[in-house]
Amino acid sequence: MELHVALITLGILFLTGLIANELGRRTRLPRVTLLMLLGMLAGPMALDLLPPGLHEWQEFLSSAALTMVAFLLGGSLSHAQLVRQGRMILTISITVVLTTVIIVGGGLLALGIPAALAILLAGIAAATAPAATLDTIREAKARGEFADTLKGVVAIDDLWGLILFSLLIVVANSLGGGGQVTSVMGRALWEIGGAVLVGGVIGYPAALLTGRIQIGEPLQSEALAVVFLCAGLSIWLEVSFLLAGVVAGAIIANFARHHTRAFHEIEHIEWPFMILFFFLAGASLQSIPGRQFLFAISAFVVLRAVSRIIGGWLGGTLCAARNEYRRWMGLALMPQAGVAIGMALIAGNHFPEFREYLLMVTLGSTVIFEIFGPLATRIALKKTKGL
Repeated sequence: MELHVALITLGILFLTGLIANELGRRTRLPRVTLLMLLGMLAGPMALDLLPPGLHEWQEFLSSAALTMVAFLLGGSLSHAQLVRQGRMILTISITVVLTTVIIVGGGLLALGIPAALAILLAGIAAATAPAATLDTIREAKARGEFADTLKGVVAIDDLWGLILFSLLIVVANSLGGGGQVTSVMGRALWEIGGAVLVGGVIGYPAALLTGRIQIGEPLQSEALAVVFLCAGLSIWLEVSFLLAGVVAGAIIANFARHHTRAFHEIEHIEWPFMILFFFLAGASLQSIPGRQFLFAISAFVVLRAVSRIIGGWLGGTLCAARNEYRRWMGLALMPQAGVAIGMALIAGNHFPEFREYLLMVTLGSTVIFEIFGPLATRIALKKTKGL
């Protein structure tokens, strides 16, 4: 791509981010969903306005943007925060994630979806939308133990989802290649252990350095260094860059004297990457959803909704939560957004033959869950007298 074309394209795409902000404010749809829809409109399945060669940016942008997301999620794992949240939050979050994966995966397999694809979609179903949930709590001015517990659950359940998703990719990859149980276990151990190693090698020195740098441009350089090193080393070593980002973020959160500065810098520079990432994700789709996609989207939405309700009830039962919490926690955890789309893109990179299927199902279900999910959260807050 010629230089002037690349620069003009970047300018237009960043303006598209402003449009998505405005549309999101007026329609209450998440910005990431709107960016993907705009990308679909500009891509080959609709107007085909994008210059050739633009898709070559996608792998770099997806790795950088999602590592930033993982790094920020890791920042929620500070020791003090986990102590405050307690056993109830940990039990509910883990139970909901496992229940979602089992019910969605089993249901899709029963409907005839190929095993590898069903496993990948089950992992994607575990993702939630912390931003949408927190916005709903703030908008509703919810107070009380249920609202506080819900905040804690959405702060950490994507972490369990990322860990499980990394393992499921290994399992799906082994199924597709006919791998043996020992090779699956070995690959899974390396996927997790290698990611923890990379996150530790990057995160601990960064934690020592963070408290010694003043606010300003050098700290932005440090934040970008952590993200790019985590992503690059993980891809080189063939481990999960998502897990590496989580580990690095958690280490900095627990060992840095002024770690909030580093996380704030990531928040400041994350959105431009996300604009390009989600727009190009939508533009990469080649065709309009047919009946098979509509059936898969409907099945995915129903199975995920049922699994959240059952998982919330089981989690609440295991930790002896109040009956109202057991009944309504799963409904409050319905929203799904950017992390799920990111998972679909990563899975699509591992399984190109499933890429369009994964993106279509994930995008379609995300639109549905981001329209009705916050409403479900608000209903749960009312039923538990959280308003």
